[in-house]
Amino acid sequence: MDTQQIAQFLRIRREALSPADAGLAAAGRRRTPGLRREEVAELAGISTDYYTRLEQQRATATPSEAVLRALTRALRLSLDERDHLYRLAGLTAPDRRRGDRHVAPTLLAVLNRLHDVPAQVMTDLGDTLSQNHLARAVFGDLTGHTGPEASVIYRWFTDPSTRCGYPHEDHGKESRALAADLRAAVARRDDAPARALVDRLRRESPEFAALWDLHDVAVIRRRRKRILHPEVGLLELDCQSLLDEDRTQILALFSPVAGTATAERLTLLGLTSRPHP
Repeated sequence: MDTQQIAQFLRIRREALSPADAGLAAAGRRRTPGLRREEVAELAGISTDYYTRLEQQRATATPSEAVLRALTRALRLSLDERDHLYRLAGLTAPDRRRGDRHVAPTLLAVLNRLHDVPAQVMTDLGDTLSQNHLARAVFGDLTGHTGPEASVIYRWFTDPSTRCGYPHEDHGKESRALAADLRAAVARRDDAPARALVDRLRRESPEFAALWDLHDVAVIRRRRKRILHPEVGLLELDCQSLLDEDRTQILALFSPVAGTATAERLTLLGLTSRPHP
């Protein structure tokens, strides 16, 4: 581990990141550029003391992969910067071709600025990588799933509880849309994770197998969703999908449908679910 280079790299990236870039409210005049050390530590979910020791070359042990992943997210590092940090720590960078959960910085920057509509970053295989607080309030925290269950597509076809928040009459339309979008992703990616997901779904879900055999293919770009929320009732949302440059990650925005009570209900949900400072 190159402690000097790690310290310099972390400090430079911290000072280059504004509070707005990190989704933080700027509080008063700042004496130094960029984020404070305690803000990076909070974003990464590590102690301020530990982060300070990393920047001051006082850390004695190599940071774990979990810490490096957290710092990558907190400092909004690009893939090249992330790989560089791993090398400085003496670790092998994650294989970009095998289930990499690094969030595209451009999508994360937009997500951090969205506070009045639900929004989340997902992979094209249905894994949820990051959510704003309104998306968690509407859909629940979807970022903690692992294995096949990380994919909302897999959960939709194999776990009946996933459908509880959708009106029953919308289930068929949602199933067809997810299967068609997955077929487009599989054709575009042509890799082992995509094929493994399809093979598993075909084995475990007769509904998915039947839809897959129809050969429908359509990338989900814009559609309407209805969510039955247990606290505020029916939410009618227009979903707009923005793709990153390599088309493997999507920023999904959920805007209230005009002429419905959804905007007011989202405002209420935002007030009741906002985390305390």
